[in-house]
Amino acid sequence: MSGTAYNPLDKLNLGKSVAEALLDREPCPLGEIPSFEGAGIYVIYYHGDLALYGPIANANRDGMRWPIYIGKAIPSGSRRGANLKGETKGRWLQKRLEEHRESIALVEANTPENLRVADFQARFLIVDDIWIPLGESLLISTFKPLWNRVLDGFGNHDPGAGRYNGLRPLWDVLHPGRAWAQKCRERPESSQDIAQKVASFLDANDPPRSGHMHFTP
Repeated sequence: MSGTAYNPLDKLNLGKSVAEALLDREPCPLGEIPSFEGAGIYVIYYHGDLALYGPIANANRDGMRWPIYIGKAIPSGSRRGANLKGETKGRWLQKRLEEHRESIALVEANTPENLRVADFQARFLIVDDIWIPLGESLLISTFKPLWNRVLDGFGNHDPGAGRYNGLRPLWDVLHPGRAWAQKCRERPESSQDIAQKVASFLDANDPPRSGHMHFTP
């Protein structure tokens, strides 16, 4: 038998092992994230009744298969790098998920027929920070999550006073609610234009056959 020998330390294989460890975890309602310490990676799933996201919700009704967003939480500054045991002090991952919950909650408060916190679930995994970017990149390339690929801005923070000259994020045009985003410059695209981009993307990409890495991206 010929061919390249399997190398468990190959970068791609290491990334797959991190991604699979995340995807093996039970999903948790985004509104019920527990308190914990650590940094890592996460996936967020939508299973609500917003018609525009119908293909995603349908894929997730019989088990969470198609993430709508994938992200990471890495310690900043001097706290990054932890120690040889891979331990990281600080609720980096928990706080990042709570920020996302708050973004959706603001949309719900503004237009409850748009997005609701109850319609989202998440998987998350505490990971030694050296492997976090690799796991995130592989997950995004595999699952092609809508809010990473098309609808930019969900993970953005308030740029702060005097820094609102940038265009309003696409996500906030379609899902208004974050007050800071309304201070940004209006985009040339309308919400209808952006919704059409979303629909075209979903038409062009079939839902994953599995919620794991056992298929060809």
